[in-house]
Amino acid sequence: MREPNLINSGLSRRITVEGKEFRIEIYRLEHTGWTLEAVDEEGASIVWDGEFETDQAALDEVLRSIADEGLGAFRESPNVIPFPKT
Repeated sequence: MREPNLINSGLSRRITVEGKEFRIEIYRLEHTGWTLEAVDEEGASIVWDGEFETDQAALDEVLRSIADEGLGAFRESPNVIPFPKT
């Protein structure tokens, strides 16, 4: 059986929130929903629970979170996973 393809959304982007830069990654495997991930300057990753029906819905969610919570949307999450720097 072949491995599913990873599909990256064209809506993925870099954004700056309160002077801190984040990579917003929106992606999915074939035949699944969209995953939303934010990676900060230090490599800490936040992945939203669940999947999104569309990549636009994922982008809308992160933008709503930023508008509502600012930097706290990323810094105060219990799901922050720091990755080692390479």
